[in-house]
Amino acid sequence: MEKLLEMQHISKSFDANQVLHDVQLTVGKGEVHALLGENGAGKSTLMNILTGVHTKDTGTIAFDGNVLENITIKSSENAGIAFVHQELNLFNDLRVFENIFLCKEITKFGKLCKKEMIAQSAQLFDKLGVNIDPNELVANLKTSQKQLLEISKALFFKAKLLILDEPTTALNNDEVKHLFDIINNLKSEGTSFIFISHKMPEIFEISDRYTVFRNGHYIGEGLIRETSPEQITKMMVGEKYSTEDVYKVRKYGETVLELKNFSGEGFSDINLSVKKGQVIGVTGLQGSGSSELLSCLFGETNATGGEMKLFGKTIKNLTIHKAMKAKIGLLAANRKENSVIQDMNLLENMYISEHTLSSKQQIIFGKKEMKKYLSLKDKLKVKAQNPTDSILSLSGGNQQKIFIARWLNTQADLLLFDNPTQGIDVGAKAEIYKLILELAAQGKTIIINTLEIPELQKVADECNVFYNGKIIKTLSHSEIDEKTVMMYSTNAVNATKAG
Repeated sequence: MEKLLEMQHISKSFDANQVLHDVQLTVGKGEVHALLGENGAGKSTLMNILTGVHTKDTGTIAFDGNVLENITIKSSENAGIAFVHQELNLFNDLRVFENIFLCKEITKFGKLCKKEMIAQSAQLFDKLGVNIDPNELVANLKTSQKQLLEISKALFFKAKLLILDEPTTALNNDEVKHLFDIINNLKSEGTSFIFISHKMPEIFEISDRYTVFRNGHYIGEGLIRETSPEQITKMMVGEKYSTEDVYKVRKYGETVLELKNFSGEGFSDINLSVKKGQVIGVTGLQGSGSSELLSCLFGETNATGGEMKLFGKTIKNLTIHKAMKAKIGLLAANRKENSVIQDMNLLENMYISEHTLSSKQQIIFGKKEMKKYLSLKDKLKVKAQNPTDSILSLSGGNQQKIFIARWLNTQADLLLFDNPTQGIDVGAKAEIYKLILELAAQGKTIIINTLEIPELQKVADECNVFYNGKIIKTLSHSEIDEKTVMMYSTNAVNATKAG
């Protein structure tokens, strides 16, 4: 293997907290290298050292035959290293081509050459097979298009090494396949990739080699073809790894939600009955209607037909505020854009929804809110230090727990979870699964939308598969498996029959 990147004996501390302990990482030319570990394992810190965001305390870094010292963001980019972050770094108020050429604009006699930049952007998209208008405002792009724009932006300036942090989070199956085609084509041209993901099937599909970190320590590396998802997971989580099935059969209560021929933006003719204490799974390819249904049930979009009953009462003209008053809570997909309030601390992020409901009471009683926060923090096992810490100081899993606490604080009885483990490591996922079942056992009613079928196998009492805006199949807990769900979500069942 011809080495492109070699990081040896890297250590890093923030004050008294050592986050990297003598770790190493080697990436070959023209390979996809999976960098694996739970949140907090040290992956992001190491990548931030490589890209000049942080400085190392000890160790050496060699890239493309040159030793890199005193790395800055600019020198890292000039060397040919690009970091495509999970949290997208795009300017929504600028056009696509302006984002690509930001700080690298083409000028002539002091004037911007917009036509040239638009033309070069179009050529790039054409080469990559990306369907994006260079003149479109970024704010108007879908999240999946923004992800592809970030990757295209990095490739435009001839990066030799691309660091992809959870690149498929917002992509549907077809878009993931397209991205992997792009990666494989670029790999054949000699481009290297560091692939950071928690999705094992994707890791094993696209990666050549892997390195595992745990708690800031190097654990091991090897060829993907010589290991298994189970072995990788054990390396990532250590002794706490368990394959136990957390699902338990429970008794349900009265009907909480009933939908009859319910229709809205992106779905139609939905018939669904959900009882107290039940966990109902909904799934389907992106745009199939499952996520859109949850948005409508929370009042984000309008129903266009049919009937919705909540606790036996017909609900019409639902708005978000009405949904909250009716004790409905939504854990939205895409945590950064829809849940995180960056300017608020942990305590404030927790009580914001409850205070919105009680807006007539203008005074926030700090001691009262603190008591509720500490109670929910203990109940949900949130790993956090000070309630006044930034929400961004927490891992993805602990952020999600704060947002679940946000809705429990409103006394919500119907919880809508849209892709709740997005960007969360395997250990934190297991905690979320147990929490979902604990809440159901306590009488909460939960509808969970996810593309990850093993999640539904762990928590769902039944699974409703969406295709083209409609429920095409309802599966009992024992019938849920990836092959069956995929057959229905792609309508392969009917295609097979027709053939």
